[in-house]
Amino acid sequence: MKTAPLAIALALTLAACGQPGNSKAQDGVFADNRVVPGDAMAMKSSFAPVVRTAAPAVVNISARGVQPNDPFFRMFGAPAERQTGSVGSGVIVRENGVVVTNYHVVNGMQQIRVVLNDRREFNARVVLGDERSDLAVLQLEGVNERLPVLNIDDREEQQVGDLVLAIGNPFGVGQTVTNGIISALNRTETNISDSGSFIQTDAAINPGNSGGALVDMDGDLIGINSAIFSRSGTSSGVGFAIPATMVRRVVDNAVGGASTVVRPWLGVKGETISADIARSLGLERPQGVIVTQVWNNGPGERAGIREGDLITAIDGAEVNDQGGLNFRVGLHDPNEAVEVTLLRDGRRQTLNARVSPLPGDPDVEKATVIQQGGLSGAQVLVLNPALADRLGGDPFLSGVIIGGIDGRGYARRGVGLMSGDVLVALNDRPVTAVSQLTNVPRGARLTVERRGQRGILVVR
Repeated sequence: MKTAPLAIALALTLAACGQPGNSKAQDGVFADNRVVPGDAMAMKSSFAPVVRTAAPAVVNISARGVQPNDPFFRMFGAPAERQTGSVGSGVIVRENGVVVTNYHVVNGMQQIRVVLNDRREFNARVVLGDERSDLAVLQLEGVNERLPVLNIDDREEQQVGDLVLAIGNPFGVGQTVTNGIISALNRTETNISDSGSFIQTDAAINPGNSGGALVDMDGDLIGINSAIFSRSGTSSGVGFAIPATMVRRVVDNAVGGASTVVRPWLGVKGETISADIARSLGLERPQGVIVTQVWNNGPGERAGIREGDLITAIDGAEVNDQGGLNFRVGLHDPNEAVEVTLLRDGRRQTLNARVSPLPGDPDVEKATVIQQGGLSGAQVLVLNPALADRLGGDPFLSGVIIGGIDGRGYARRGVGLMSGDVLVALNDRPVTAVSQLTNVPRGARLTVERRGQRGILVVR
């Protein structure tokens, strides 16, 4: 069967492609109360009862939008705007038509159409979009009756090896059910999100499944399918779902009237423990995050966390890297208390920290355009933790970030700066204000951080 290209590549950038990186998982909790099938008849038992419960609440989503064309192509006669589209899936979580899906399915789209399992169709609008978690909440319009819903199970009782079903709209062919197991829990450092902690499954997930349901054998929603690792763009048995704990928080924010998700922070930065460091600390195994920086007067410092502490758990859940720590803290609302378990001088301690919103102004519209000198054509903003976090960067990083850049300006063609670069120092002096960059002379040395790497650029 030949299928037409349905612009799924745009809607499913995450779920359609990716390469394995240094992905990590916290230690899995394996089942001691599950029973494997004991005979051939048990192996042939059907998932139909679970599907009957869950499938009516899973929807197909098609979206269309208009985006400006690249100026380069417009020089050769291309129109000023181009039509874009995406195909994905979603889950009804409230009877009045509240639907949760992936942010990348509806980002930048003006027209969203939702088709239910029984083929009814509704227009929808975005109530809340959260790029960092890759979740969006929609409201169906014209709902006059109670719709089927999936219960969000955020108790985190899943175990590696549990059976799961993935329900969605692969390749736009219509609702499809696949089965598999939970392959790993708390999977972090996937290059999907710096604050994500994913459920990994081998249930087949393909382009179009984005935003669909990962369901347990009780018929409850335990995750939103979001991404895959694949060399071909189709399922290779390594799929990732956003856990129901984060889904619950985003949905509750939207239903409560919020238009954004305000993330709290602990104000600590740390590094993963290697086997060598674990041995030097007398640990039985590598575990936890060793604190390397504590924000002055931040929640962590006020709670008593110090540099050199080894954080092993947040709210009783083990953390082994910065991504896992960020995820656990991010499940809270600002001003809530979190329980931090740590080791200090070989002794275990438990501290209570009241997390807070990241300090600073996250508004990216306040950029200053440099008009002259070696950085002409660059739009710059002074970094603060809230702005850095919004841009997906390190909240502890200081300097001035390039928010946008004119390809014809000297900053781009003469210096080689790019959007997203952070100017850390000018002639070895820290950059802390835009005024330092308004007329940079030739010969000046810029210390630049780009994608985590530092280098020197010279204004010629």
